[in-house]
Amino acid sequence: MQDHQNNTEKKSLRRFLEKSITAREVIFFVLVVLCLSPFVSPPVALLLGLIVAQFIGHPYLHLNHKATHILLQVSVVGLGFGMNVTSAMKAGKEGIVFTIVSIIGTLVIGYLMGKFLKIDKKSSYLISAGTAICGGSAIAAISPVIKAEEKQISVALGTVFILNSVALFIFPMIGHALNLSQTQFGLWSAIAIHDTSSVVGAASKYGAQALEVATTVKLARALWIIPVAFLSTFLFKNKGSKVKIPYFIGLFILAMIANTYIPFVQNFSHYLTGIAKAGLTLTLFLIGCGLNRKLLMSVGFRPLIQGVVLWGIISATALWAVTSFAS
Repeated sequence: MQDHQNNTEKKSLRRFLEKSITAREVIFFVLVVLCLSPFVSPPVALLLGLIVAQFIGHPYLHLNHKATHILLQVSVVGLGFGMNVTSAMKAGKEGIVFTIVSIIGTLVIGYLMGKFLKIDKKSSYLISAGTAICGGSAIAAISPVIKAEEKQISVALGTVFILNSVALFIFPMIGHALNLSQTQFGLWSAIAIHDTSSVVGAASKYGAQALEVATTVKLARALWIIPVAFLSTFLFKNKGSKVKIPYFIGLFILAMIANTYIPFVQNFSHYLTGIAKAGLTLTLFLIGCGLNRKLLMSVGFRPLIQGVVLWGIISATALWAVTSFAS
């Protein structure tokens, strides 16, 4: 009875907002401005987005994917203006072994799980690639290479975004509970959290050094999109497919170099990184807005099991590795 009443209230609210498009847009833009302020943290922004998706709906859902894609890339480049080349290279070297082992291990385990759970090959591969490299970005880059259908892409994206949302909330809590150092948490989050936006969101909540380590290692990891995409053309026998190269990573490196060696840039780096962090918070809000009921329902039970178990294995193994070998 109570559930029926709650559903009726939700439908009434949605009907009112659909009739009054202006009201829905006003709420959306007020929340956008709020997410750009220092009062909203990345996890809260994601939660606000989820509330919008479930109760009133995204007024510009058709533009959401493009907007989050561009905003994430611009924000990541902006973070480069707050980093030093020397310390970033040190973090990258420390994370390279973890990165190589975890990517290969994730793809192999994901393949075996897909076979065991009898998930279609392309959906399983996209979930594995998204878990192994950088979530939605990897799925977006690899899906045209293997000629995945829209349903298969939606299943993979839905699985990854659901787990991203969980990670953003629980990883900082686990890190503090286990007294992980800034470097350890940065490495762990870069390896175990799928999407760059959630990695940055979780690491920024943990600390400045964790953010630097996590961003550098995650972007180095994102470069693996290129060899994995090329490998995919042979695995799925689509040799004519084009591979998208993530050029924004080069701009991130240029931003780091400018901040390290050009004093003029250093005078403005604080403002640029502040804008970049606000952009990433807004990105998480928009990602939350895109997690509507249709996307969540499209995932299905078996792909979600693959995503959860695969993520659990990688998270636990990476946590053991960084606590054993990283300081």
